[in-house]
Amino acid sequence: MPAPIRHAPLKSTSPRNIERLLEKGIQGIAFSTIGIVILIFLFVGREALPVMIGTVSSVEATQSYQPEELDSLPPEEIQNYLGLDADQYSRLDQDQLRRMFEIKASYIDSSTDSPDARINTAAPNMLVAPHQWEGLDEPEFIWEPVSSIRKFNIIPLLTGSLKVTFVALMFAIPISLGAALYVSQFATSKIREWLKPSIELLAGIPSIVLGFFALLVLAPLFQKLLGYEVPLNAFVAGIALGLAIIPLIFSVAEDALMSVPKSYGEAALALGASRWSAASRINLPAAMPGILASMVLGFGRAFGETMIVLLACGNSHMISWNLFDSVRPIPATIAAELAAAVPGQAHFHILFFLGTLLFIITFVSNLIGGMIIQQLKDRLEGQT
Repeated sequence: MPAPIRHAPLKSTSPRNIERLLEKGIQGIAFSTIGIVILIFLFVGREALPVMIGTVSSVEATQSYQPEELDSLPPEEIQNYLGLDADQYSRLDQDQLRRMFEIKASYIDSSTDSPDARINTAAPNMLVAPHQWEGLDEPEFIWEPVSSIRKFNIIPLLTGSLKVTFVALMFAIPISLGAALYVSQFATSKIREWLKPSIELLAGIPSIVLGFFALLVLAPLFQKLLGYEVPLNAFVAGIALGLAIIPLIFSVAEDALMSVPKSYGEAALALGASRWSAASRINLPAAMPGILASMVLGFGRAFGETMIVLLACGNSHMISWNLFDSVRPIPATIAAELAAAVPGQAHFHILFFLGTLLFIITFVSNLIGGMIIQQLKDRLEGQT
């Protein structure tokens, strides 16, 4: 009887190897994400660097060329004089260039009579300090990048961002914390199952939709109810922005409250405390680090929002304590002006500097929020 033929066992990938491949893939995605963020920051920072080191100048040319001199000038000098790049220059014919020479000459002749025309308004000190411009009685903070004398003070933009963010936080924090406290401490499991996802789904509403809602619904409604004059202002933009950050603050705060050991509340109830006393005096203070982290994360989210404030803030670069005055936050300024800024000129570099400043502020706020959350987790796990 012949011996049975034995086949070699088929090779198969072990579960351990599959786990290693998945682990390496996840690790690669994580490091790639970090690398992309770093590259974005380096790109923005590269364009902002001339502003940081003070090599950008906004002083206009004091020598004006006449249209008759167009044929005798090299293309590079024409591009620098008119503020054009090579692609823009190639799309213009001689008649268009002559017309631009005439406009440029009249602009220089009218602006160089002012003593402010000799000031480099893109210098670091001019970006943050008030200046007494010609015709004004006192020093003021002014952002006017397209005026005859271009002014680039960023303080009106920074205060506009802070004002809108303040209104958003004052509106969103009470609602978010109240909802988080109810869902985590008082709601039944059945209510919690549909209420929590419903609130978190608000984060999926596009910013542009909230901006249109503020523009078409909230602005006329609040103007009619409160009787202020300017329909688009910091108050309207802040309320719409608050709607955008409610899901974020609620989610983090609710997780912090749910992380508090149940024994804390049960001990309070056993000693005769009411459910409200146990929630407000025991669980709420115990979850305070996580709640503070939710506020910090909400600040970072609100401070960097673009479309809502662009549509609802009124886009007026003034400094005012009145919440019903128009403002122009940093993100709205970048979105509205970057397309019109000429690469290589002062306005272009300053907008990238504003982007770098915005990136740093939001990154630091999110980093602080993450650190607070990690400290809360370590404390609850008994590691600290």
